Amino acid sequence: MNKKTVKDINLAGKRVLLRVDFNVPMDQGVVTDDKRIRASLPTIQYVLAQGAALIVMSHLGRPKGAGFEADFSLQAAAAALSKLLNQPVQMASDCIGAQVEAQAKALKPGDVLMLENVRFHKAEEKNNPEFAQQLAALGEIYVNDAFGSAHRAHASTAGVAKFLPAVSGFLMEQELEYLGRATLNPAHPYIAILGGAKISDKIAVIENLLQKCDRLIIGGGMANTFLAAKGCAMQDSLVEAGAVETAKTILANAGGKVLLPVDAVIGDKFDAAANTQVVDVDKIPAGWRMLDIGSKSVALFSDALTGAKLVVWNGPMGVFEMPKFAEGTFAIAKVLATSGATTVIGGGDSASAVKKAGVAKQMTHVSTGGGASLEFLEGKVLPGVAALNDK
Repeated sequence: MNKKTVKDINLAGKRVLLRVDFNVPMDQGVVTDDKRIRASLPTIQYVLAQGAALIVMSHLGRPKGAGFEADFSLQAAAAALSKLLNQPVQMASDCIGAQVEAQAKALKPGDVLMLENVRFHKAEEKNNPEFAQQLAALGEIYVNDAFGSAHRAHASTAGVAKFLPAVSGFLMEQELEYLGRATLNPAHPYIAILGGAKISDKIAVIENLLQKCDRLIIGGGMANTFLAAKGCAMQDSLVEAGAVETAKTILANAGGKVLLPVDAVIGDKFDAAANTQVVDVDKIPAGWRMLDIGSKSVALFSDALTGAKLVVWNGPMGVFEMPKFAEGTFAIAKVLATSGATTVIGGGDSASAVKKAGVAKQMTHVSTGGGASLEFLEGKVLPGVAALNDK
């Protein structure tokens, strides 16, 4: 990575403004999954160990941007962080303003202050320069460890970096390292796996990966559109009619790299209680829909993955949220877990899938950013990354 990190800058005695992704699930004011908070701990603990005072900022949910909303307060995240650090975490009443600035400047080395939700201000998502400057006034060094928000050109992810020395945290560094392997100088054989519902969301990813990978495995709902492009009658399966011609073009230009399912677990309705059967993809009966890949497809894909040095996976093979249609996704996850390849898992549903399959810890890297990882795989420059200082 050609961006500076927290290890490339002297933090001692400084006030460090740290952007994290504490957009965590909550129930009745309590954090129900602290995975994202734990992911930021290596950077937080390093900053404090270097003798800096720490000011933490994040967004949470989608407030209206018209001021404080109790349902989107970061108070619960501050309490969760305090528990994990085993030390007090001060809570600011806002993220900007004279009172917050005074509170920040009164911090001593080792102190931690949590700012209130930056999205309580419309200026955050507009990347308003004055708002960014007010945020920057709280610290002396800016550290971005929120990869999940790095594809957003917001004040707290990009704008602040114009006013302070800007470096990455360890989580951001790790994301860029592993996703960089998938796009910049990949090891071969390199297999990419794409799933999910729609190909329209992933056309740029497909086109970019096809230039770099040796095989591209396609499953999930997006496989339906490719199969329709090959002439299969997909019946009631989800097919993007407007993308069939695009799928034909991709297949024609792929040089035989694309691997599609050969059989399907089908249901008579989109429902966890649907009747199911397994058929070849060209034999789906009327009134039925493809909701997972079948065992022959699992075997075909597993064979293609044998000997791979690098595998990048973004998107499930079926509707894995329903047990009857989860086996294909879980089977591929388990193949990757024992493959010996460097395995890079995109965030969002892919991360949930490997966790549900019980193999998340056996993957080389599970991304914390669904949308950000997808845009990175497209080859886009992420605003939150571009804003960081080069080495």
